[in-house]
Amino acid sequence: MALLIGVIILSICTQSLKASDGCSGDLARLQEREQLLKRQLQKQELLLRRLLLMNQQNDITRPRSDQVQDTQYTDCSQVYGSGFKSSALYRIKPSGSPSTVKVYCDMTDGGGWTVLQRRINGTESFNRSWTDYKDGFGDLNAEFWLGNDNLHLLTTQGNYSVRINLEDFDGHQRYAEYKNFQVANEKDQYRLTFGAYVGTAGDALTGSYQAPDSKWAGHQGMKFSTYDQDNDNYRGSCAQEDKGGWWFNKCHSANLNGVYYPNGHYSAVTDDGVVWYPWRGWWYSLKTCVMKLRPIEHKTDLTSDQIAAPLRGPS
Repeated sequence: MALLIGVIILSICTQSLKASDGCSGDLARLQEREQLLKRQLQKQELLLRRLLLMNQQNDITRPRSDQVQDTQYTDCSQVYGSGFKSSALYRIKPSGSPSTVKVYCDMTDGGGWTVLQRRINGTESFNRSWTDYKDGFGDLNAEFWLGNDNLHLLTTQGNYSVRINLEDFDGHQRYAEYKNFQVANEKDQYRLTFGAYVGTAGDALTGSYQAPDSKWAGHQGMKFSTYDQDNDNYRGSCAQEDKGGWWFNKCHSANLNGVYYPNGHYSAVTDDGVVWYPWRGWWYSLKTCVMKLRPIEHKTDLTSDQIAAPLRGPS
């Protein structure tokens, strides 16, 4: 617009200068300037048209959450089955949910995973209240907890598996997967139940893999606890001591919502790190972890070996 105004002003000045015989030199310079401004304006218009065309092409080819808003999918497995194969943010509406829920759909490991938790760098505090864990918190593109109400709605609308991808500070990766993963409603304090384990990280949730006693270390049938609502079997408060909300027993053999320590090995009053005991023990806090849900009957094009290979979560 500024260039166009300049061209108009120059045209007016040119007409005035033509009436003066003493300004022929100035007139030539102004005419040259006018041509330069016109060429710059043409280049900018061409660049603008190219940018608009590129944006239109991206809108056509890029899978985005707002492209699936009109269809109510109950989870990321349905999103995947409808042809959206890129890991991204989408909206779903689990059965019984009063409204749609924005989620991160992980299309790796065979696709169709609804991510319920992610830890990657410690920027988000997981020492949160009961209400925070109930509703969910954090950044879906970074660290977050999807919300216990959402976990209940998701896991009670079918038979779901949970996959947990883990990585330590040496770049080693492991995974654990449990079938029949289910979270009860708030009335039952989001009680956790799960089925058979497969994986390479060790069976931390049952508490029987190397842990001395599953009666105090296991998480099967445990209610959820936070620092302001103690539902564990411990004489004190596991959530307060270990600084995060989780399905504590007395207290844990796994706690993926603990304190994020940036160097792996740590020292503290309690084993309050991001812990998966069977793999790295109680006094090693993991670098990344991703927890994600998918129906057991999910159909994928990958082989079982490809699905089993541990993959890094998005960063």
